[in-house]
Amino acid sequence: MPVSVVTHTQFNWNCEFPTAARPLTMSGRDLPADAVLLPHHHPWGQFTYAMQGVMRVTANHSSWIVPPQRAIWIAPDVEHAITVLEPTRLRPLCVHASRSPFPEACKVVEVSSLLRELLATLEQHDQDEQSQREQLLSEMILDEVPRCAARPLRVPLPHDKRLKTLCDALIADPGAELTLEAWAGRVGASERTLTRLFERELGMSFSQWRQHVRLAHAAPLITRGIPLSQVAAQLGYASQSAFSAMFKKTFGSTPTSFFAEK
Repeated sequence: MPVSVVTHTQFNWNCEFPTAARPLTMSGRDLPADAVLLPHHHPWGQFTYAMQGVMRVTANHSSWIVPPQRAIWIAPDVEHAITVLEPTRLRPLCVHASRSPFPEACKVVEVSSLLRELLATLEQHDQDEQSQREQLLSEMILDEVPRCAARPLRVPLPHDKRLKTLCDALIADPGAELTLEAWAGRVGASERTLTRLFERELGMSFSQWRQHVRLAHAAPLITRGIPLSQVAAQLGYASQSAFSAMFKKTFGSTPTSFFAEK
C-alpha cells in the first residue's frame, strides 16, 4: 500500500525506520495550520519535504520557512521542531546515517522537477514490499538530493531569553513595525543591550535580522501568487518598490525574475 498517512503530531505510530539494507523510507503527516511537532531528534537523518503547504523548521539555533518548492535536510541526532503555517502534507524522508547526502547539520535546497516526481512515485509505492523498484527509486533520490541547488536564506536564533522573546515575536509577525526601542520596553532590556546582543549572538544588526525574517516569509507568499504589493504591505515594507529593491539586493534579481527562473 502507499505511504501510511497520519493526521496527528504524536511520534509513537507504526512506520518503517531506515536501516543499512533499506537506507531510505518515507512517512506521511497531513496537518492543519498551527500544528506543532515538538523538539525531537533521532539517529537517522531527515529530508523534510511538504507536497503542499508551508512550515517553519527550527533546528541548530536557526529557523527556516519552507514552502513546497524547497526541502530541508536535518542530520542525524540534530534536535528540530516544526510549526505548520498552512495546512500541510508532509512527506519526510528518513535517511540512514551512513547515507547522509550533505556534511552540514542543516541545509535547505530547491526541490528539482526530477526529485519531485521521484518523491511522488515513492509515495505511491507499496511500502510493505522491499522491491527492486523501491531500491532503484531510493538510489535515484539519494543521488538527486545533493544535486539540488542550495537556498541558504537562514534566520539565526539567539540564546538570550530576552532577545529570543523579541525574535520569536517577529518570526510570528514579520510585518511588525516596532522599533528596537519599543521592543526593549516589551522584553525587559535596554535598547543598547539588545543592540549588543544582536551583534554578539546573531552577527548582525536588528534591521538586518528583521530583513532576513521578512525575506524568508516572502517566498511562500509569492509562490502562492499573492501580488507583490500585498506581500510588501504584509511584511512591513513601505512600498512594492522598496520590497523589490531589498529582494534584489539580497538575491541578485527582482522577485518576479527570481521566481520565473524557478
